[in-house]
Amino acid sequence: MHSLASMANGSTIHEFILLGFDVQQRTRFLLLGFFSILYMLTLVENITIITVVSLDNHLAQLPMYILLSNFSWMEMCYVTTTVPRMLSDLVSPYGIISFPDCFLQFYFWFSLGCTECFFLSAMALDRYLAICHPLRYPQLMTQHSCYALVGTCWVVGFLWFPIPVILISKLSFCGPNIIDHFLCDPGPILSLACPPLGNAPFVLQMFLYALVSSNVFFVVLSYGFIILNLIKSSNEASRRKAFSTISFHIMVVTLFYGSVAVEYFIPGGESRSEATKAVTYFYAGLTPLLNPLIYCLRNDQVKEALGRLLKRKKTFLRRKVTV
Repeated sequence: MHSLASMANGSTIHEFILLGFDVQQRTRFLLLGFFSILYMLTLVENITIITVVSLDNHLAQLPMYILLSNFSWMEMCYVTTTVPRMLSDLVSPYGIISFPDCFLQFYFWFSLGCTECFFLSAMALDRYLAICHPLRYPQLMTQHSCYALVGTCWVVGFLWFPIPVILISKLSFCGPNIIDHFLCDPGPILSLACPPLGNAPFVLQMFLYALVSSNVFFVVLSYGFIILNLIKSSNEASRRKAFSTISFHIMVVTLFYGSVAVEYFIPGGESRSEATKAVTYFYAGLTPLLNPLIYCLRNDQVKEALGRLLKRKKTFLRRKVTV
């Protein structure tokens, strides 16, 4: 193998080997089927939300659903960055990935995860304005300001991590080239770098901590004000409905940031590699499946819009058959 020859000569490696899940071959095929079904369901759910919001004239004009449809786009990109590669590697004992492809996956995965952080904050802001300032909400959250907020989430998300990714890619990797993970995660990659590591790990940690702590603080502050506002509300029915909605939103935020914190901010990740892989798959593969169910598909407005869309399609098919 070329990478093994390179290591024997003491030169820089050109590819990595992703070990993936440490299970028997029969179990690998079971995981392949299970993860494939989850991936397809994730795509179907998010495509459904995008389609319903795009084709329904009412939902397409509401800022909340503009945010949610873009969030669905982001979720599909996020899960596609890692899961298809993981599925293909489950067929073989290990997966070989080139040096550029590995760091490209690293960049897109972290950038889309960063974008998700900003979208969670943007949706918390939207709910805060809608619940705490209902009279001013139409003026504060116009379509123009909503699209500006969406654009900011995408742009800032993809501009957050180029520096640490470039710094890590400039490190010397002279062997071994085995990554004990199913994706190019910075922790296992940094463990393969030849000394000296320089300040790349510190820069990555600083960027990640600044991203997570600032967004968590903003989300907690937003939902804190929402809860205080609901407690003061005299309308018990609307208060109960609002509490039900935001409780699910808070659950999504807690699951996402909780799993990120377990992987990147709690020491000892290398000594629990299999647990780390499970946690990684949870927020990289399962949260994109759960988020549409929590945010949209249980929402009455989305259900009504989906019903109108299906009714319109049935009417169209009837007319086509008649003609």
